[in-house]
Amino acid sequence: MFWLPLLLVAWVATGLSCARLCLTAYRTAPHGAAPGHRRELTLYEAAFLSGGPGRVTDLTLVSMARTRRLLLAHTGWATVVDPVGGDDMERSVLGAIGPAGQSPIAPVRRAAAGTDAMRALADRLVAAGLAQPDGVWSGVAGAVRQVRAATVAVVALGAVALLMPVQEPPGEVPVALWFALPLVLNASCLAVARFEIHPYPRWASPAGQLLLSALPARGGSDLTAVAVRGTRALADPELRAAFAHRDAAHRGH
Repeated sequence: MFWLPLLLVAWVATGLSCARLCLTAYRTAPHGAAPGHRRELTLYEAAFLSGGPGRVTDLTLVSMARTRRLLLAHTGWATVVDPVGGDDMERSVLGAIGPAGQSPIAPVRRAAAGTDAMRALADRLVAAGLAQPDGVWSGVAGAVRQVRAATVAVVALGAVALLMPVQEPPGEVPVALWFALPLVLNASCLAVARFEIHPYPRWASPAGQLLLSALPARGGSDLTAVAVRGTRALADPELRAAFAHRDAAHRGH
């Protein structure tokens, strides 16, 4: 019966990981009526709920480029034409570009993410129940990773137990069956998480996702497509090249 301590470890790992995943999924699930379900999203709010601060910065850059107040080169650089921002977000992006009036897009996105305007937007959406508070997305992803790790641990512990000398008399329940029980529980939790909370929400709460799903139905403009789908929705090949160069530079960095 030397495999019993291994079975105990397997059950402890399974119980802790599955309990964490269930609690995290409960916190991310909608409870009661969705707050703000009649509310109209602004483009900045839609961009934040869809892709976070980086998406908001991309939307602002595209909007300013469309009105010829900013030039976005295919090399991934942004050049200021009009240094006067029309709102707090535009002023934040101009400040992120810097006094030289020219900067690669990638550092502009990083700098704009920490501005007061971006934090105010995030706080407003969280207070309205449309955005996830800090740490919710990482909590869900971390809980799923823990269940996956527990699954691997159960398989490894079961394999070690099977390699031990057989000590059970004939007619006893096979060792493999004992380890199959926590394995099935882990697999069931992962399956439920896959169907109930996948894709794991990073920015939008369930109420925010509901409002986002209604945006395409209202038609909208090209800027709406950028807010919801990102720069891949751009029809202008020059603008797409600017952000594609940005993404390549970011991956290289």
